[in-house]
Amino acid sequence: MRVLSRFQTAKEQQEALALVKEKKVDILIGTHRLLSPDVHFADLGLIVVDEEHRFGVKHKERLKQLKLETDVVTLTATPIPRTLHLSLAGLRDMTLMQTAPRDRSPVLTFVEPMDDALIEEGIARELDRGGQVFFVHNRIETIEAMADHLRRLAPRATFAVAHGQMKERDLEDVMHKFVSGDIDVLVSTLIVESGLDVPNANTMFINRADHLGLAQLYQLRGRVGRSHRRAYCYLLVPDSVDPEAERRLQVLEHHTELGAGYKIALKDMEMRGAGNLLGAEQSGYVH
Repeated sequence: MRVLSRFQTAKEQQEALALVKEKKVDILIGTHRLLSPDVHFADLGLIVVDEEHRFGVKHKERLKQLKLETDVVTLTATPIPRTLHLSLAGLRDMTLMQTAPRDRSPVLTFVEPMDDALIEEGIARELDRGGQVFFVHNRIETIEAMADHLRRLAPRATFAVAHGQMKERDLEDVMHKFVSGDIDVLVSTLIVESGLDVPNANTMFINRADHLGLAQLYQLRGRVGRSHRRAYCYLLVPDSVDPEAERRLQVLEHHTELGAGYKIALKDMEMRGAGNLLGAEQSGYVH
């Protein structure tokens, strides 16, 4: 078994690629890096794609080119409209996994105006029970200023910032410290949308939630509520929100039950359209 990603050195990547080509690796785990032209499989038998909604049509076409007769299993909590429509039309098999892990509870979800008192109270409540907090602020230009503002609201908490323009080692270090419990509040961009499993983090604030799509919001909310503890998700919005954004927020606030991803994906397809089955558009209405 080998791993291939941008977090490895060039030498480590070349060693893994050589072993894969020589059929000395049974399982290769990796990011989009696996779709690069320099990756050559000796005998590819199965492709498993996690977080399928993060792949564009070109990525998926590249998967097909790897080996036409290879079986492909795609996994996602929130299928994009085009993928869901393919399954509902009978062009792709679909299996629903509807049983949640034991001792999980629905995440209490609230749409609230940006309010310092609410944030201060939410952080304090989580710290009082020994937990951790996500604060999602999806603007790199102002994320440090937001972190400084939050530090003034919660001076007893330890803070860190995470975003995609950080050096890889620095980002990895921050994530490791948060997972290890050394950081109380992680202020981040959408980089935490998937892949993080921190059972001790059970409060999330999403700033300007009206700017995000349904699938993004659902994925973000899925970062909390991963233990037996009651979890909270606050969707922070300005006083005036456009009608489409308000509909998205209402869907998420209403569907808090465990395994709500399928229902939310159906609503997403209804609101955005199913896209073009023969083209590159993965949402929208075909005329």
